[in-house]
Formats: sequence, C-alpha cells, structure tokens
Amino acid sequence: MTKTRHLLIVLLTGLCIVTACKPKPQGAGATYQVATIPVPDGLLAETGGLDFLSDGRLIACFTRGEVMIFDPKTNEWQLFAKGLHEPLGLVVINDAEIVVLQRPELTRITDTDKDGKADVYEKITDDFGISGNYHEFNYGPVRDSEGNFYIALNTASSGGGIRENVRGELRLNGRDGADGKRQMYSVVPYRGWVLKIQPNGKVIPFASGFRSPNGLGFDDSGNLFVTDNQSDWVETSTLYHVKKDRFFGHPASLVWQEEWKNADPFSLPISTLDSLRTKASVLFPHGIMANSPTQPLLIKNNEQFKDFEGQFLIGEMNRDRIFRVMLEEVAGEFQGACIPFVDGQGLRVGNNRLAFGPDGSLWVGQIEHGWRGDQGIQKISSTGNPPMDIAKMSLTKNGFTITFTQAVNPEGALAIKNYQLRRYYYAYQKKPFDEPVDKSTQRDLQSVAIKDITISADHMRVELVLEALKPGYVYELKLDSIFNQAGKPLDNQLIAYTLNNLLPS
Repeated sequence: MTKTRHLLIVLLTGLCIVTACKPKPQGAGATYQVATIPVPDGLLAETGGLDFLSDGRLIACFTRGEVMIFDPKTNEWQLFAKGLHEPLGLVVINDAEIVVLQRPELTRITDTDKDGKADVYEKITDDFGISGNYHEFNYGPVRDSEGNFYIALNTASSGGGIRENVRGELRLNGRDGADGKRQMYSVVPYRGWVLKIQPNGKVIPFASGFRSPNGLGFDDSGNLFVTDNQSDWVETSTLYHVKKDRFFGHPASLVWQEEWKNADPFSLPISTLDSLRTKASVLFPHGIMANSPTQPLLIKNNEQFKDFEGQFLIGEMNRDRIFRVMLEEVAGEFQGACIPFVDGQGLRVGNNRLAFGPDGSLWVGQIEHGWRGDQGIQKISSTGNPPMDIAKMSLTKNGFTITFTQAVNPEGALAIKNYQLRRYYYAYQKKPFDEPVDKSTQRDLQSVAIKDITISADHMRVELVLEALKPGYVYELKLDSIFNQAGKPLDNQLIAYTLNNLLPS
C-alpha cells in the first residue's frame, strides 16, 4: 500500500491504529527517557501545534493542514479537521472546540454534533497583512485568563519578494534601508508584531520589534514571554518579557506604529533605535545554547519535573535539545539564566511545539518546513531517578548563587578550578553585510576570575564571589567534577546568565 493511499484511507475513515511507542533505552542512572510516538503512514508529520483534551487525548495540527487526535491508551489516531493552510499553533477551548492559527486567519473549529469530527470552521480574525512572501509565518495562539488570544507574526524574508496584490495596506518604508543591504521586512500590517485578539475578534497591536518570534507563553502570574530567532538585528536568540506598546529591536515593524510619520525606520541611528527598545530578559548564546528557539512552556504543578517548578522549558530547532530558563526580577525587570534540559538521548532536532500530558510527561512536536529539523512527535518522561542538576542560578551583590537539586560533595564544589566563568556581550546592530546568516559575534569576550567560593551547611548551594559584576553581559559558566554524595556528576554542566541589571546596593 502506498503512503498516499494509506493516508487517503485515514482521511476517509478518520481512524488509524499505530504500533505502541517504546522509550529508547537509557543508562541505569538516566534522569529522563525519550519515546517516539508512531504516526500514521502517509502523514507529513510536521507538527505545528500540540495540546491535550480533558480526557488525556493529544490533539495536534500539521503543516499540510490536518488536525488529528491521538489516544495514548489505544494508540489510535483520528482525523478531526483538515484543509487548513499551514497551521503553526492551536489551543484547546473545550473538548469540542479548538482555535488554530493558520497563515491567513485565526480560526475557531468546532465539533457541534460531538461525533469526533469538526463540522464548523469560523474565522475569528484575518485582520493582518499578507504580502505573499514565503517567510510570513504566524505563531501562536496562547490565551490569557480573560480569554484574549495572543499571536506573533513573522517578518518577511529578504530572500523572497512580495506579490502584486497584497492583503492590507502596503508601506514600503518597512522594507530596505537606503544602503541597499536587504534585511527582514514588514510591508503589510503587522509583520514583526505580537497582536492581542479579544474574545469578540477585535485586534489590538500589542508590541513590535520582532524578527521571527516562534514561541509564546505565559508565566504563572500572567506575564507574556516570547522567543525570537537570531539574525539581522537579533545578534543572538532571545526571550522577551512582552508588555503592551514596547518595542523589542527589529526596526521593520515600526512603520505600523500608530504615530509613525511615514519615515524609513532603518534610517534611524542605532543609538535612537537602542533607546526605544526593551532588552531581552534572557539571551541564548548562539552556537552554545540555542540557534533557533521555539515555544516556552511553564512547568507548573508537575510531579515529573518538580525540581524546576516555575521555570520554562523551550524547544530548539537546530539541535536535539530542550533547554530550561529560570527568571528572577531585578530592578523591576526579568532577567535570568538558561541551561540545557535534555540533550540527545534519542531526542530529534526540530523541536517546535511542547505540551504537558495529563501525567506530566513532556510531549514534543517536531518540524522541518525548510529549516533544519525533523518530523514527528516524541514524549519525554522521568525515569524516576532524581535529577542531579543545577536548580537555579541567582544574582547576588558580588556574584552568583548556584543551587543544586541534590547535596553536592563539598570537595569538588569548593574547588575554584572546577568553575570556568567568562563574560561577553552581543552588539545591537544591523547584521554586517558580509557576515554569514548563522553567525554571531561575542564582543569583549574575557575570562572572569572567581575570588572565593562558599557552600551552604546543607551542601545544596554555593556562592561564587567575583571581583566585580558588569551589567549588559552574558555570564557563561561551565562546571566540572562536581558530584552528589553518591558520586553522580551533574546532568548539565553549562549555564548562561544574562545580567541586565545589578541588585541595589
């Protein structure tokens, strides 16, 4: 049977049973295990969105237009909806209703007769522009506690053009600068923006200055965080705390500011643009931590990952990694650190969408879609072995506190030689014309000496004392030869803290 014919049968019958998934064998001391979820033959399993229904079934959308439901108890896939245009996100409203973001619109899809298949597709809004540029992807939605949706719109690629007829007003000032060096652009509303969409469908331009914001998520206090991908004007990938009317750095989207005076935003001096922008809460060092971050997902009331309660997990496209972000509020703004969570262990690349299952396991949907990536869905769950890891990295007045998930052996933890610390910054700039797309430059890179180390009485924390701290820098720390009381080494030995602000003296 050909794959095409098999998928046709799935679409006609709406049901497909696949072989049960098995976790990839791990070492005896492994903290997590990765299992691959089989998908129906013929399905192009490029995952655009994941969520769970109240009965524990997974619902997923795929870029070729299907929305399918997977029952982990029976390993049955069932077609729920089809015919969508490049869906890259969904959210479950209730067991009969989901909201999906397609390329042309935000759509409500409902199963009104409760037969397990969608029968009503309703536009919530299409009040944003489409130029025809291939790179105008749409990300989200996420929903706040008041029922508002938030979506993010990619800018257009300088490697592609626009169609003769576009949707929405055309403002060419959002395209190239006067020097002829092309960059990502925004010629239709509201490319490079995060939009808020009220329950009645009204669209509110919320924040601007994004390049490729492929990930939105809320913390437990309702703060919205958005990731952005490295390249022009985004020297390394980022996590932003997004507030209304803030600008986050990529100039193209400024042409859609309400008070914008028909000027070319790329002609503004960098110092002016810099004064307008809000800096990232966390920088993800390029080539070190992440090159193409995706969705942030909050760990909340999760027994499998309880050591990291309140932190975000974020997918990475370019390598087989999920990484973790911990935040703290300093001088009224969030900043913090990032660290690998799962590296390899059978995890594929292209980790685009994340969702927690009813048992707390982490489900990961993969995509390639012209980027470096893969296809399919995998599940990460605890083996039952407690993590031996860095729980958090916190700023002090003269250095950092490192808190571990287990008590550590003081002999190794107190040895300065086991800590390699360096700092650097990334310039805010238009990408140099002759610099490769996938390159970032660390400025003022230098090693940082550690003056002293102390350890807490319970051996759960160490204090690293430095000569001085310098805001505006990433502090990258590598740890070695640090073990728990049973001799187990750290699961992850690399962590990077973005120091925007110092603690008050």
